[in-house]
Amino acid sequence: MDTLFIPLALLAGGLLAVQAGANAQLSKAIGSPFAATTLQLSVGTIVLLIIAALTGTLAALVALPEVQWWHAVGGTASAFYVVSTILLFPRLGAVVSVGLFIAGQMLASLALDIFGLLGVAGVGLQAGAAAGTAVVLAGAALIVLGQAGGASNLRGDKLGWIALALLAGGVLPIQGAVNALLRHDLGGAPFAVGTVSFLVATLAMAAVLLATLAWPQSPRPHLDGVSAMPWWGWLGGFAGATYVTTVFTAMPVIGAASAVGLTVAGQQIASILVDRYGWFRLPQRPVSATRLAGVVLLLAGVVLIKAL
Repeated sequence: MDTLFIPLALLAGGLLAVQAGANAQLSKAIGSPFAATTLQLSVGTIVLLIIAALTGTLAALVALPEVQWWHAVGGTASAFYVVSTILLFPRLGAVVSVGLFIAGQMLASLALDIFGLLGVAGVGLQAGAAAGTAVVLAGAALIVLGQAGGASNLRGDKLGWIALALLAGGVLPIQGAVNALLRHDLGGAPFAVGTVSFLVATLAMAAVLLATLAWPQSPRPHLDGVSAMPWWGWLGGFAGATYVTTVFTAMPVIGAASAVGLTVAGQQIASILVDRYGWFRLPQRPVSATRLAGVVLLLAGVVLIKAL
């Protein structure tokens, strides 16, 4: 059973590159990253709701009023992560931000595994997990160094933004653990859990959108460019739904560090292809040997976590 989640987690991570490209197109079409994210999350909610209905698991939601409230709010992590990317990318750069996200994800997932937090089975500090996480972090550092000028953004005057990036990465494994608890509460219905998570994320992002619209200088969303947007501009919600559902179903089976490490590796493999060939209308960028070495280290770190 656990071997099935290895390719699934890699695929789910790879779909995050699709999500990034789709969100970029929708954001350009309607003129607001906050409105675009709200729309994409809404699409993901509808997709998961339909799948839950078709699979006969929608009835599991009747148990929702009985669950502890914090088991149902894991979706707020998605909104926090998205807002953080919007704030951090112009200040630290995409590559540095993603490297710090990876570091935050791995450190948080290691803590979940070591201490058995939020329902994750505690295994203590094991040599494989510690060594694998260290190798993954080294890979993330190489990815940052492999981007021209990337490391220059890690300056002392940006400590606050660096801390935000680490925190934004760290909330993602926590979201997976909380959603896993909700899955237990709802009788093991993954699509019902995904629906709740995405609905909460949509509402949280809508609140952020309304708050930004209160500022006169903030961009106003419009529909002028939607007709010219490629069809795959709407795939962000599908990709996000797949990622979230895979993570919280994989974590109880293969562990938090393994699940997160695999999705991170899948994301980086896909991002190399996107950069190399300019897929999803994103800028075509050369892929350095240093960055490739970083991705190899990511994969090696995941193997260590699983093997030792």
